[in-house]
Amino acid sequence: MNKPIRNLAVACLVLFLALLVNVNYVQFVQADDLNSKEGNRRVNDEQFSRDRGPILVAGEPIALSVNSDDQYKYQRTYPKGELYAHVTGYFSYDYGRGPIDGNGDGPVEYAENAVLSGSDDRLFVNRVVDLLSNKQHAGGSVELTLDPLAQKTAAEGLAALGKKTTGAVAAINPQTGEILAMVSQPSYDPNQLASHDFAAVREAITALNDDEDKPLLNRATQQILPPGSTFKLVTAAAALENDVVDGPGDEVKGGRSLSFPGMTYQLVNENGSSCGGDPISFTRALSVSCNVSFGDLAGKIGQDDLAEQAAKFGFGADLLAGLPYNASHFTLDDEQLEPNLLAQSGIGQYNVAATPLQMAVVAGGIANHGEVMVPYLIKTVRSPSYTVLEQAEPKTFSQAMSRHNADILRDMMVDVVRSGTATSARINGVEVGGKTGTAQSTQDRPPYAWFVAFAPADDPAVAVAVVIESSDTARNEIAGGRLAGPIAKSVMEAVLSR
Repeated sequence: MNKPIRNLAVACLVLFLALLVNVNYVQFVQADDLNSKEGNRRVNDEQFSRDRGPILVAGEPIALSVNSDDQYKYQRTYPKGELYAHVTGYFSYDYGRGPIDGNGDGPVEYAENAVLSGSDDRLFVNRVVDLLSNKQHAGGSVELTLDPLAQKTAAEGLAALGKKTTGAVAAINPQTGEILAMVSQPSYDPNQLASHDFAAVREAITALNDDEDKPLLNRATQQILPPGSTFKLVTAAAALENDVVDGPGDEVKGGRSLSFPGMTYQLVNENGSSCGGDPISFTRALSVSCNVSFGDLAGKIGQDDLAEQAAKFGFGADLLAGLPYNASHFTLDDEQLEPNLLAQSGIGQYNVAATPLQMAVVAGGIANHGEVMVPYLIKTVRSPSYTVLEQAEPKTFSQAMSRHNADILRDMMVDVVRSGTATSARINGVEVGGKTGTAQSTQDRPPYAWFVAFAPADDPAVAVAVVIESSDTARNEIAGGRLAGPIAKSVMEAVLSR
């Protein structure tokens, strides 16, 4: 063989080997990425022609696939649309499963896609059986922890405040971490985004993305806002845990203002009140939500210990791994606080920011004798033949407080509902613990109204957090107790009625 022919043969062999390597690389390395890439028409057509499994709440489907009369064979349907939209998400031909947050996480349609679509490795045998019997393989089911009555009650409570209301409700079982309600207002209809009328879908997604109230945002888990006086629970816990105070009868600073050496700034109470004198009892400080008391306590606790206490309750952590969630924070990264800013942080202002779910976890941890449970939404994952593939088990996040100190703070919260600022959460025949919060935002918008509560106090079945960002209510009428308290009460009653 002469040299030119030999060189040509070698070149052909190299090209053949390169082609072989590339084919294997595409088939085995890039396959998952290519199949999951949005806009892949072949994959989209195949997925839309699949019997996708249901998402269930209390055994009833809140998302399911039904037969359609077009080429795609199945239509994804959401029977109660807006009520569960932020939990289910949507299944769209052009826009995939979403919405996806900045961390790459999405709601249940996205997070549990492998099971719902039937492509999960645990469903391999099911796929083989379906293939041999020439049947279309179906997806598995996902059952959630939500309480349907609590979910409905929370949504109705927010809606009752008017069409312009923005806010959220999160409720958990303090003893297990099960999420019982997760509602965000405004909501959207996922049926519009799952439609096979793709032109209408494009119009709907454009309108949702352009809406300044961000209806696609799950405010219960993604919107972090200053928690205001509800954060005083964290400060109170830190004061007890660090022996700054020993019990509810201890005296703490009261009065109309708190001064700081070398500064003209003074921390004052809401409406210029004196909180009933100076000094006052620790119990009274929480009952009347005295800014001066908790600003002073924050300085005595110190930034590091207060930050550590917040972290024990979940601040800084992703409490919903795999689902959309923005971590709450006590300070910004590596921020050293001046005395006045530490005092403001101690009352839930300055750079303190939290989600409603985070504040429900705080209330739940106190009610549960200081033990903070990991919140979870997905209860059971099953195959199409109803075999259990995954069953959630309660997990402890931390022991945020000693049992003794947690019970002290729990009883103080009961007193806040009994005779303090949280009387709107009273339930006949049930001991309820609670805390109000009114967090200042900017000069050109009203404050945020917060409320956290739990019940029954001696054996907690529910802890709830409500935040009202804005509503049709007059600015001078906005307060956690007046706006958010009645919603928290109704959600607790819904859970307790089971």
